[in-house]
Amino acid sequence: MAQDYDLILASSSPRRRDYLEKMGVRFVIMKPDADETIMVGESPSDYVARMAAEKAQIIADLHPGEVVLAADTIVVCHDMIIGKPTDREDAKRILRLLSGRTHEVMSAVCIIKDEVEKNFTVTTEVTFAPLSEELIDTYVASGECDDKSGAYAVQGIASMFVSKVSGSVSAVVGLPICQVREALAEFGIKPRTVQAQG
Repeated sequence: MAQDYDLILASSSPRRRDYLEKMGVRFVIMKPDADETIMVGESPSDYVARMAAEKAQIIADLHPGEVVLAADTIVVCHDMIIGKPTDREDAKRILRLLSGRTHEVMSAVCIIKDEVEKNFTVTTEVTFAPLSEELIDTYVASGECDDKSGAYAVQGIASMFVSKVSGSVSAVVGLPICQVREALAEFGIKPRTVQAQG
Protein backbone atom coordinates (compact mmCIF):
# COMPACT_ATOMS: atom_id res chain seq x y z
CA MET A 1 0.00 0.00 0.00
CA ALA A 2 1.38 3.41 -0.96
CA GLN A 3 2.04 5.80 1.91
CA ASP A 4 -0.49 8.60 2.23
CA TYR A 5 1.99 11.34 3.10
CA ASP A 6 4.77 13.23 1.32
CA LEU A 7 7.17 13.81 4.19
CA ILE A 8 7.85 13.56 7.89
CA LEU A 9 7.80 16.88 9.76
CA ALA A 10 10.38 16.63 12.53
CA SER A 11 8.66 19.27 14.65
CA SER A 12 5.59 19.59 16.85
CA SER A 13 5.23 23.32 16.13
CA PRO A 14 1.60 24.12 15.25
CA ARG A 15 2.78 27.07 13.15
CA ARG A 16 4.99 24.89 10.92
CA ARG A 17 2.17 22.38 10.63
CA ASP A 18 -0.26 25.12 9.54
CA TYR A 19 2.08 26.41 6.81
CA LEU A 20 2.53 22.94 5.30
CA GLU A 21 -1.21 22.29 5.48
CA LYS A 22 -1.93 25.54 3.65
CA MET A 23 0.51 24.47 0.95
CA GLY A 24 -1.34 21.19 0.57
CA VAL A 25 1.63 19.04 1.61
CA ARG A 26 0.68 15.77 3.28
CA PHE A 27 2.81 14.92 6.29
CA VAL A 28 3.10 13.07 9.56
CA ILE A 29 4.65 14.58 12.68
CA MET A 30 7.51 13.00 14.61
CA LYS A 31 9.24 15.08 17.27
CA PRO A 32 12.99 14.43 17.56
CA ASP A 33 14.65 14.25 20.97
CA ALA A 34 17.61 16.58 20.37
CA ASP A 35 20.05 18.13 22.82
CA GLU A 36 19.63 21.87 22.30
CA THR A 37 22.65 22.97 24.33
CA ILE A 38 24.65 25.75 22.70
CA MET A 39 28.31 24.81 22.17
CA VAL A 40 31.05 27.04 23.57
CA GLY A 41 31.96 29.70 21.00
CA GLU A 42 29.16 28.66 18.62
CA SER A 43 27.68 31.55 16.63
CA PRO A 44 23.88 31.94 16.46
CA SER A 45 23.83 31.07 12.74
CA ASP A 46 25.94 27.94 13.28
CA TYR A 47 23.79 26.89 16.22
CA VAL A 48 20.43 27.20 14.47
CA ALA A 49 21.73 25.38 11.37
CA ARG A 50 23.17 22.58 13.50
CA MET A 51 19.91 22.20 15.41
CA ALA A 52 17.83 21.86 12.23
CA ALA A 53 20.28 19.34 10.77
CA GLU A 54 20.48 17.26 13.95
CA LYS A 55 16.69 17.14 14.33
CA ALA A 56 16.27 16.05 10.71
CA GLN A 57 19.00 13.41 10.98
CA ILE A 58 17.53 11.86 14.14
CA ILE A 59 14.25 11.15 12.33
CA ALA A 60 15.90 10.28 8.99
CA ASP A 61 17.99 7.58 10.70
CA LEU A 62 14.77 5.99 11.96
CA HIS A 63 12.97 6.23 8.60
CA PRO A 64 15.33 5.60 5.67
CA GLY A 65 13.93 6.33 2.21
CA GLU A 66 11.54 9.01 3.44
CA VAL A 67 11.75 12.78 3.12
CA VAL A 68 12.27 14.46 6.49
CA LEU A 69 11.88 18.20 7.10
CA ALA A 70 13.15 19.87 10.27
CA ALA A 71 13.46 23.51 11.22
CA ASP A 72 14.73 25.59 14.11
CA THR A 73 14.07 29.27 14.83
CA ILE A 74 15.96 31.61 17.15
CA VAL A 75 15.80 35.29 18.07
CA VAL A 76 19.14 37.13 18.11
CA CYS A 77 19.83 40.54 19.66
CA HIS A 78 23.33 42.01 19.97
CA ASP A 79 24.75 38.67 18.72
CA MET A 80 23.14 36.86 21.65
CA ILE A 81 20.55 34.10 21.28
CA ILE A 82 17.36 35.09 23.07
CA GLY A 83 15.65 31.86 24.04
CA LYS A 84 12.27 31.11 25.53
CA PRO A 85 11.47 32.93 28.78
CA THR A 86 11.90 30.92 31.96
CA ASP A 87 8.87 32.66 33.48
CA ARG A 88 6.80 35.81 32.97
CA GLU A 89 9.27 38.09 34.74
CA ASP A 90 11.93 36.83 32.34
CA ALA A 91 9.53 37.51 29.45
CA LYS A 92 9.27 41.13 30.61
CA ARG A 93 13.07 41.38 30.72
CA ILE A 94 13.33 40.07 27.16
CA LEU A 95 10.67 42.45 25.85
CA ARG A 96 12.44 45.40 27.50
CA LEU A 97 15.60 44.32 25.67
CA LEU A 98 13.79 44.20 22.31
CA SER A 99 11.82 47.43 22.88
CA GLY A 100 12.66 50.12 20.33
CA ARG A 101 15.35 47.96 18.73
CA THR A 102 15.91 45.89 15.62
CA HIS A 103 16.69 42.23 16.19
CA GLU A 104 17.17 39.21 13.92
CA VAL A 105 15.11 36.07 13.64
CA MET A 106 16.97 33.13 12.10
CA SER A 107 15.05 30.11 10.78
CA ALA A 108 17.16 27.19 9.62
CA VAL A 109 15.72 24.33 7.59
CA CYS A 110 17.10 20.89 6.80
CA ILE A 111 15.45 18.47 4.38
CA ILE A 112 16.87 14.96 4.09
CA LYS A 113 16.14 11.87 2.04
CA ASP A 114 18.80 9.19 2.40
CA GLU A 115 22.06 10.71 1.10
CA VAL A 116 20.44 13.86 -0.30
CA GLU A 117 20.43 16.80 2.09
CA LYS A 118 19.34 20.42 1.61
CA ASN A 119 20.20 23.04 4.26
CA PHE A 120 19.51 26.77 4.38
CA THR A 121 18.97 29.57 6.87
CA VAL A 122 16.73 32.60 6.36
CA THR A 123 17.42 35.70 8.47
CA THR A 124 14.77 38.38 8.93
CA GLU A 125 15.17 41.73 10.68
CA VAL A 126 12.32 42.71 12.99
CA THR A 127 12.02 46.21 14.48
CA PHE A 128 9.98 46.80 17.61
CA ALA A 129 8.46 50.16 18.46
CA PRO A 130 9.28 51.45 21.96
CA LEU A 131 7.22 49.50 24.51
CA SER A 132 5.93 51.00 27.74
CA GLU A 133 5.96 49.01 30.97
CA GLU A 134 2.16 49.03 30.89
CA LEU A 135 2.10 47.57 27.38
CA ILE A 136 4.65 44.91 28.32
CA ASP A 137 2.64 43.97 31.42
CA THR A 138 -0.58 43.77 29.40
CA TYR A 139 1.02 41.55 26.76
CA VAL A 140 2.74 39.22 29.20
CA ALA A 141 -0.53 38.80 31.13
CA SER A 142 -2.10 37.45 27.92
CA GLY A 143 0.15 34.39 28.14
CA GLU A 144 1.10 34.57 24.47
CA CYS A 145 4.76 35.05 25.43
CA ASP A 146 4.93 31.71 27.22
CA ASP A 147 7.16 29.15 25.49
CA LYS A 148 7.98 31.51 22.60
CA SER A 149 11.53 32.31 21.50
CA GLY A 150 12.07 36.00 22.13
CA ALA A 151 8.95 36.01 24.34
CA TYR A 152 6.61 36.98 21.50
CA ALA A 153 4.55 35.62 18.61
CA VAL A 154 4.66 37.91 15.56
CA GLN A 155 1.50 36.33 14.14
CA GLY A 156 -0.44 37.05 17.31
CA ILE A 157 -1.07 39.96 19.67
CA ALA A 158 2.61 40.96 19.46
CA SER A 159 2.07 42.13 15.87
CA MET A 160 1.13 45.46 17.49
CA PHE A 161 4.77 45.83 18.61
CA VAL A 162 6.29 45.43 15.15
CA SER A 163 7.00 48.64 13.26
CA LYS A 164 9.00 46.99 10.47
CA VAL A 165 9.92 43.58 9.07
CA SER A 166 12.74 43.21 6.54
CA GLY A 167 12.66 39.73 5.04
CA SER A 168 10.43 36.67 5.30
CA VAL A 169 7.48 37.04 7.68
CA SER A 170 6.82 33.29 7.61
CA ALA A 171 10.43 32.69 8.72
CA VAL A 172 9.74 34.79 11.82
CA VAL A 173 6.70 32.62 12.52
CA GLY A 174 8.93 29.53 12.22
CA LEU A 175 9.10 28.29 8.62
CA PRO A 176 10.31 30.27 5.56
CA ILE A 177 7.61 28.76 3.39
CA CYS A 178 8.65 30.25 0.03
CA GLN A 179 12.16 28.80 0.35
CA VAL A 180 10.73 25.53 1.71
CA ARG A 181 8.42 25.26 -1.31
CA GLU A 182 11.39 25.73 -3.66
CA ALA A 183 13.51 23.18 -1.77
CA LEU A 184 10.75 20.56 -1.60
CA ALA A 185 10.39 20.74 -5.39
CA GLU A 186 13.90 19.27 -5.58
CA PHE A 187 12.52 16.24 -3.71
CA GLY A 188 9.53 15.98 -6.04
CA ILE A 189 7.06 17.50 -3.57
CA LYS A 190 4.87 20.28 -4.93
CA PRO A 191 1.91 22.30 -3.58
CA ARG A 192 -1.56 20.90 -4.07
CA THR A 193 -4.78 22.79 -4.56
CA VAL A 194 -6.42 23.30 -1.20
CA GLN A 195 -9.69 24.89 -0.12
CA ALA A 196 -9.30 28.61 0.54
CA GLN A 197 -10.21 29.78 4.04
CA GLY A 198 -12.70 32.59 4.64
